[in-house]
Amino acid sequence: DPTLQTDDLADLAARVKDSGLREVSGRFLVWGGALAFEPVIDRLQPAHVGYNPAISGLALNFNRVHFEWKRQDGQWGVTMDARSDRYRPAVSMARMRIVNRDMPVYTYADEGGRDDWTVAQTALGNGGSRWLPVRKPELYAGEVFQTMMRSHGVVLKAPEITAALPAGATALASRSSEPLTTVLRGMLKYSTNITAEMVGMAATVRRLGAARPLTGSAAAMNDWARDTLGLHETALVDHSGLGEASRTSAGDLIRALNSPLARTTLRPLLKRIEVRDGKYKVVKGHPLTVVAKTGTLNFVSTLAGYASLPDGTDLAFAILTADMPRREALSMSERERPAGGPQWNRKSKLLQQALLQRWSLLHAG
Repeated sequence: DPTLQTDDLADLAARVKDSGLREVSGRFLVWGGALAFEPVIDRLQPAHVGYNPAISGLALNFNRVHFEWKRQDGQWGVTMDARSDRYRPAVSMARMRIVNRDMPVYTYADEGGRDDWTVAQTALGNGGSRWLPVRKPELYAGEVFQTMMRSHGVVLKAPEITAALPAGATALASRSSEPLTTVLRGMLKYSTNITAEMVGMAATVRRLGAARPLTGSAAAMNDWARDTLGLHETALVDHSGLGEASRTSAGDLIRALNSPLARTTLRPLLKRIEVRDGKYKVVKGHPLTVVAKTGTLNFVSTLAGYASLPDGTDLAFAILTADMPRREALSMSERERPAGGPQWNRKSKLLQQALLQRWSLLHAG
């Protein structure tokens, strides 16, 4: 379940307690092998961005840990937790140290059983918070579940990763994800990369019968897209689009959107896009109805979906805009918030709106 949250583990722990379990004398094993493990989605992203976490068959809080810092009486207080609406369980598998330096802002090191982070003191101000990516998802979920079980009086040993599910086990309690359509609607609304990767990799397992590494799973998706949708200009290196080596064309996107599969299955999952004027204000009562998916990277902005006119005209469209020289000139430290990025993105969105309204006028006239 790519949408598993801390609250869900708390509910699961309560159901385990209700089953009658009072003590565990053996080991606590955690398994994420339903999907192939990947330490990151894209190796060219900054180490600390929360949208580029590890992937495995087990994910909690989109494989992000919450880092919060406060300064009081000249002293720093730092917490790393798996917070949710109801709980804030601290975790020890991710550690943060404040270091007296200017750059880099963050560093990451794999310390075996722990994600070891440092942050530059000069970047902190007096307080704040952010989500950091988790590189050890099984240990993260295991530690949070251990905490939730302890709250019910059941003590588990420290979690250990197992390579295979134990044979002959009896389930005391279980939790199922939401239906796939619900999961995908949330993914499309919030552009959650890890959901796209886990769903895509799970689809490959379902089709081919075995887990594949991310690039291998993407290649299998390319084969499926070519054979099923007729996409011959598409070569993707992942399922989310985060990796910049992926390639497609507006023509292939239109072919995909015009397929019966997309119109019946994808279209109902897309979010409504408001029509806006040249000052980016919503045009109330505009006759054009748009549902689409946005795509945003540094100096890349896309919009693809469907636009419907009152007379029944239904358009599939794809708009791809990018400033590749400007994007490629960014250093690693500039990639999270590049100078000029928001202004460029706004101009691109205004262009998208102008094109949609122009097409609607052409078809209406």
